[in-house]
Amino acid sequence: MLPADLQSYDFRLPPSLIAREPLARGTERLLVIDRRTRSWQHRTFADLPALLAPADCLVANDTKVIWARLQATRASGGAVELLLHRELAPGSWEALLKPAGKCRVGETLTVSPRISATVTAKYAEGLVTVTLQSDGPLEKILDAVGHVPLPPYLRRADTAADRVNYQTMFAKTPGAVAAPTAGLHFTPALLSALRQRGIAVTAVTLHVGLGTFQPLRHHQLRAGRLHAERYSVAPAAAAAVHACRARGGRVVAVGTTTVRTLEQSALDHRGTVAAGSGETTLFITPGFRFQAVDALVTNFHLPRSSLLLLVCAFGGRGLMLAAYQEAIATGYRFYSYGDAMLIL
Repeated sequence: MLPADLQSYDFRLPPSLIAREPLARGTERLLVIDRRTRSWQHRTFADLPALLAPADCLVANDTKVIWARLQATRASGGAVELLLHRELAPGSWEALLKPAGKCRVGETLTVSPRISATVTAKYAEGLVTVTLQSDGPLEKILDAVGHVPLPPYLRRADTAADRVNYQTMFAKTPGAVAAPTAGLHFTPALLSALRQRGIAVTAVTLHVGLGTFQPLRHHQLRAGRLHAERYSVAPAAAAAVHACRARGGRVVAVGTTTVRTLEQSALDHRGTVAAGSGETTLFITPGFRFQAVDALVTNFHLPRSSLLLLVCAFGGRGLMLAAYQEAIATGYRFYSYGDAMLIL
């Protein structure tokens, strides 16, 4: 069920509340929302273990951000920026090129003496397909010459600190061009506290794509589908979710990407989370029937975004927008490097 009016998912955020640098992990504020009582309380993220029950299972996203933003030079000497999006085949990538207007199909862009990119196709809105030529493993070269793909709303260049700050402690499987930011709050000590309380912890994989930075398009609203993102549910993760269900616990998703992964699996397997992989275009909007997720840890999202619609689908539009106004009124920090909420 699609929203009739995106204006109903809009809000005004003072620019001063956009977090441009992170706090120490685990010290962020946590707005805890109870859907049953339609109430909230103010806590810190370090309180999370006490807010969950021993029977619960926490599910994170273990995707690893690649340093996919590349500064390149045309043969004419002009500077362009290439943001790798997803690998289509070995060496062939979908990417966002800025500015794309003057670049032609067949043109080769030089990133460094170690890597170049040849434009093989051009599409609307700056999207291109490129073939990469490199003198070694791509991930190692990107580590050397690539930049952290920070969200545009941070309005600053990346720094060496972002290479640590914009990667979650769960990061394992390279492929994302944006961090699953709800996972940025976790530390080894916090994870240990969760496990000591008896809370199971597992992970799935969804490689966050370029679409997470982009506003909702009319064609997405009409089609009821989002940009495709690759996901994987390992047998161990599926078993952990099943065991949680069997003991009466709650499946607690860390971030909207984890929600999309688990719910896509449940849709594909008659309500059961099962091992498997594929691509998801799942667009979760109010009216969606959740089958896999019982609680959600998430950051505060952009207005009129697919992420905000998902949160409103899970918690109820009225309650969630009221909670956002509470967060604004009490000075919570927003977006990727900001504070968090726990929806129970």
